[in-house]
Amino acid sequence: MQTAVITGFGPGLGERLATRLLEEMTVVGLSRSGKNAGLLHESFSTCVCDVGDPKSVANVFNKIQVEYGTPTLLIHNAAQLLLDDFMEISPTDFEHIWRTTCFGAMLCSQAVIPGMLAAGGGSIVLTGATASVKAGAKSAAFGSAKFALRGLAQALARQYSQQGIHVVHTVIDGVIWSPRAEQVFKMNQAQCIKAQDLADSYLNLIQQSRSTWTHELDIRPSTAVF
Repeated sequence: MQTAVITGFGPGLGERLATRLLEEMTVVGLSRSGKNAGLLHESFSTCVCDVGDPKSVANVFNKIQVEYGTPTLLIHNAAQLLLDDFMEISPTDFEHIWRTTCFGAMLCSQAVIPGMLAAGGGSIVLTGATASVKAGAKSAAFGSAKFALRGLAQALARQYSQQGIHVVHTVIDGVIWSPRAEQVFKMNQAQCIKAQDLADSYLNLIQQSRSTWTHELDIRPSTAVF
């Protein structure tokens, strides 16, 4: 059975993706805190990992290789949202956002690509956001990190597509529904993206024929304003 790794693992998209993939793959979720692991499905394998730390990433992927096999799917969802006045952003916070969002994707991709090449292919999905293509006034840290993630996705696709690795960048142009969406953004379910539906879209991307690979897909609810 093939192995999938999902970073930023927790309730919502990560959990829904894992549920959709369980029938076909062994799913390993990576979480920096690991605090949500016990709340999720007992069939999910979870590991504590700070994806912005090279040693942590190297250790966890060595563990995955030994215990679960070579990953042929990487979904990088890990990100930290920071919306603040530019002059109020500390250098430490700015770097932390970049490390989680982009540097973490680089480290995890380097960890899985050799195995994918040896296996004859695989898929890497990097989860972007509205800020990947349109940075707001208070998204200097988050937007620049997501822009960088998009550039990384393009570079990886151009280097590895012909070697069988499908690299996808998704632009999640909306808020994924959760109680937090209502509490923080004052949005109702009709205005948000459903995690289950988003997981289905991801599965469609992963299962695409090599003759019709999608590299970038923007996803939004019908109520969204372009």
